Amino acid sequence: MKLIVFIALVAAGSADVSHLVSDEHSAPIVRSNYDISPEGSFQYEYETGNHIVAQAQGVVKNSNSDNPALEVQGAYSYTSPDGTPVQLSYVANEDGYQPQGSHLPVAPPVPAAIQRSLDYIAAHPPPVEHPQHIAALVG
Repeated sequence: MKLIVFIALVAAGSADVSHLVSDEHSAPIVRSNYDISPEGSFQYEYETGNHIVAQAQGVVKNSNSDNPALEVQGAYSYTSPDGTPVQLSYVANEDGYQPQGSHLPVAPPVPAAIQRSLDYIAAHPPPVEHPQHIAALVG
C-alpha cells in the first residue's frame, strides 16, 4: 500500500501541469466601455491584456407591446491555446442565438435522396382533419 502511495506521489510531482497554470486569470483590462439606457438597450466593449476583445449592443424591440424582445448583436475574438485566432459574431433575438465563425462546425450537405423526400413532403402535406368530421365518425 505504501508503494502505491509513493508511486502516486512521484507521478503527481513529475506530471506536466504547465498547461493548467497560466497568467490568463490575471490578464489586465486595457479598454472597457459600458452604456446602459433605462429603456433596456445597452452597448459594451472591452479588451484584455491577453488580446481578448468583445463587443455587443442590444436593443429592446416592440417595447410598447405585449411581446417585447431583446435583440443583441455582438462579436468576440481571442487566440486559442494552439495559437489559432478565433473570431465569432452573433445575433441573439426571438429567433434564437445565431453564431457565425470560421471555427464552428458546418453540417454536411443533405444527401440527394433525402432532399427529394423532403421536397415531396413539403409539396404534399398530409390532409388536415377537422374536429367536426372526427365527431361524426365517432358518434
